[in-house]
Amino acid sequence: MDDPSELEWDYIVVGSGAGGGTVAARLAEYGHRVLLLEAGGDPHDGGERMPADYDVPAFHPFASECPAISWNFFVEHYADPAKQAADWKRQPQGVLYPRAATLGGCTAHNAMILIRPDDADWKQIEDLTGDPSWAPKKMSAYFRRLENCRHRPVLRFLARLGLDFSGHGWNGWLTTERALPRQACLDPQMLRLIADSAQAALVRGPRALGAMVRLFLGRADPNSKRQIAGRNARVWYTPLSTRTHRRVGSRERVLDARDRAAAAGGRLEIVTHALATRVLFDASQRAVGVEYRRGERLYRASPRPHPGTGATGTLRARREVILAGGAFNTPQILMLSGIGPAEELARHGVQVRVALPGVGRNLQDRYEVGVVNRLRADWQALAHARFDATDALFAQWTAGSGMYITNGAAVAVAKRSPAAGKGPRDLFFMGLLAPFRGYYPGYSAEVAAGHNYLTWTVLKARTENRGGRVTLRSADPLEPPAINFHHFEEGTGDARADLGAMVHAVQFARRMAEPLRRRGLIAAEAEPGPDVRTPAQIEQYVRDHAWGHHASCTCAIGPRDQGGVLDSDFRVHGTTGLRVVDASVFPRIPGFFIACAVYVIGEKAADVIHAAALAAPAPHKEALHAPAAVA
Repeated sequence: MDDPSELEWDYIVVGSGAGGGTVAARLAEYGHRVLLLEAGGDPHDGGERMPADYDVPAFHPFASECPAISWNFFVEHYADPAKQAADWKRQPQGVLYPRAATLGGCTAHNAMILIRPDDADWKQIEDLTGDPSWAPKKMSAYFRRLENCRHRPVLRFLARLGLDFSGHGWNGWLTTERALPRQACLDPQMLRLIADSAQAALVRGPRALGAMVRLFLGRADPNSKRQIAGRNARVWYTPLSTRTHRRVGSRERVLDARDRAAAAGGRLEIVTHALATRVLFDASQRAVGVEYRRGERLYRASPRPHPGTGATGTLRARREVILAGGAFNTPQILMLSGIGPAEELARHGVQVRVALPGVGRNLQDRYEVGVVNRLRADWQALAHARFDATDALFAQWTAGSGMYITNGAAVAVAKRSPAAGKGPRDLFFMGLLAPFRGYYPGYSAEVAAGHNYLTWTVLKARTENRGGRVTLRSADPLEPPAINFHHFEEGTGDARADLGAMVHAVQFARRMAEPLRRRGLIAAEAEPGPDVRTPAQIEQYVRDHAWGHHASCTCAIGPRDQGGVLDSDFRVHGTTGLRVVDASVFPRIPGFFIACAVYVIGEKAADVIHAAALAAPAPHKEALHAPAAVA
């Protein structure tokens, strides 16, 4: 590639994850010249256990700890040291919070679950901004542009006939598949797990049987409108963003768009190992480019940081700069560029360009815990599993079968907690065939070794707490920011409602495990354990051990005088030519899993940005391609 600093770009996108990769690819397809900066490399370029850790769905825990692609943030859950010390997962520098620095961002190490947000999540933004383009019907159309739902029986049948409905509201660019290998169906413990969870989540009898039938036939789809609707608990499989049971995500999207953009008159160039350090502005507060450092492992969140600082360069954008570094790095870049809380910037000697108190505030996440059960015997489906490229299960995966085509979740249940009232379901449970107690250095090795465990991972969605903070440690762009989620009463909102929902969730997870216990299949509960029984004891366990991995909301859309950082078109208040398109844009954390919502806003942002370009064409453009219709 030519030297990017000597070329003219319409847009510079910082970050190649679900937001940045999506918006960069679509803008290039619309005929724009787009430069995409990624601080890491390509996971297929090599490294330890690469590319298998990237490609194989069951290897995602190892991808999150692979030094070749990981950034390890260490966060706090409380400002009170005594409260924080109660969590055994805490290291001297904090609690591990894995992020990815590689092409594709965190879509390179996530569990590949693609579940759309509830309509209420979009309606909340529409009501906050008064912008009808955020209406649920509009956002559903963007989801249809995204999802390529090959797991649905009718579309599998049409695909066999050679019929491709891509771009016609049927299939999008992100393939999702159902992973229920034959080996799982032959494991009697697995069949009992699915049957028991269906009966616990629903009433006994025909309805539970019907749920099992829908599950095995692929009709229990959380992205089906009919499945999302209703007040009852649901038993689901989790659609995975895989193609022929290999991980797909933002990486595949941008590589494909790069190859095809020229046909649309556009260009997409990807520069890896390029760490953006600040946004450049002209005298009118217009973003005109970025400053960056070039080199591998420069950022000190790397498990093996490079001792140097890299060569500094600058890049210029004719139209706009788009930040998509995620909920930790985007507010850091904004603050280093002089945009953020004035007192915070002054403390680190950063000249204030735009005083925006909301930058880095409003940090939100799920609350998660694991109810971990030790079985008396190993899962038959995991026999001989070593979780590397030399075992028999890996050979099965290469043929498109076996347990490695899954992400480790056998079944999922969604339900409402008592605190949710008539609102959307707020509890999600996954039955994992491994011990999972949260994130700490070496956690993936425990997952690989535990062939006789069942963990009901509990996820509390739509949490009340909006009190987390991302703040600068220093003005050094290579130093990760300080991050504190301020759990429960240290934060904001109704902490009692969140705690009550988590107590209910732990009790429900135990209820789903009880039939296996009565049959003698479970030897003991390892976490929370037999000494944690009463609601008060469970509540304290949750306070001490809850974690999360969907950080979001630190550059929220909303009015400036209410702490908002962005307008409804993703523009940073007080600037021109600068937008944010990543998990930090949400006022409230949406849905159960964040990746789908970020992909969707990436598609929406591309249309918003392209519409602005159509209203003011660049001189070198003869024609730009219109976006696909969004009804």
